[in-house]
Formats: sequence, C-alpha cells, structure tokens
Amino acid sequence: MKEEFVTLEVVKNTDTKRFELTVDGYTAFIDYAEEGKVIKLIHTESPEELAGRGVATALIEKSLMYIESNGYELFPLCPLVYAYIKRHPEWKRVVSMVFPAYDKL
Repeated sequence: MKEEFVTLEVVKNTDTKRFELTVDGYTAFIDYAEEGKVIKLIHTESPEELAGRGVATALIEKSLMYIESNGYELFPLCPLVYAYIKRHPEWKRVVSMVFPAYDKL
C-alpha cells in the first residue's frame, strides 16, 4: 500500500453496505453482504478522479485487514478482490474454506 494511504481509515458503512475509503474528497467503495461471520465482497468501485493512484488496492487491503481483525471469513465474489488475493496468497487465510473457488486461489 502506498504511504499516503496508510493512515486513512476504511469505514464499514452499515447503511449502504459498503466498505469506504475517502481520498481527497472522493470515496472508493466495495459493496458487501454480511451473513453471520461471513462477509461477501461483491463489487469494487473507485472514482475516475482517483484512477491510477492505488486507491482501490489500498481499499481492498484495508477491507481485508478489517475482516481479519474482526474475526470474519471472506467470500471474495468481486473479481478485483479475488485477483488481489490470488496475487497475494497470504490473504487466503481470511477466505472461507467453503468458498466455491477456494482451491483456485
């Protein structure tokens, strides 16, 4: 994660069902669904104004840290999150073993 994002906090917005990261007044988000202690990350979106700065990557990393530190298991349904975990297999530790594509990560 880029140094400029380290101190920023990800917000789990329970009203919109999104993990949100605000940078320079713009908010990138990941839609989620929660069932018990399982969080399904569904869709990641970052405003065009933040493109190419690594905001989506920081958002994914911070969301994964939140999931882990709060004792959740993950279903990475969002293709971007899935690809991130595939590139960073150490994060497979938060993926639920019953996730259908677990063995492909």
